[in-house]
Amino acid sequence: MPQLPLQSNERLSLRIASEEKSLLMRAAVLQHTQLTEFVTRTVVAAARKVIEQNERLELTERDSIYVMQLLEEPPAPNKKLMAAAYALPKRS
Repeated sequence: MPQLPLQSNERLSLRIASEEKSLLMRAAVLQHTQLTEFVTRTVVAAARKVIEQNERLELTERDSIYVMQLLEEPPAPNKKLMAAAYALPKRS
């Protein structure tokens, strides 16, 4: 498989059990790719999934309805909110 030149070539070293390395090598061969490319592609995809799952907020149907009601009919501002608003610098 042809090698594409990389913009930067960062290095990551890690230690794994020989059985795990053999498993990764076998999977890479089955995907017709080199071990480094296989591991990088797989780990990056997993990392993106973990980040997405932890950065996205999922609401129940009840919570979604509550949020929509608050957006449509927001509560009156309380004293703390009004004080904070008056403390903001005036726009010109």
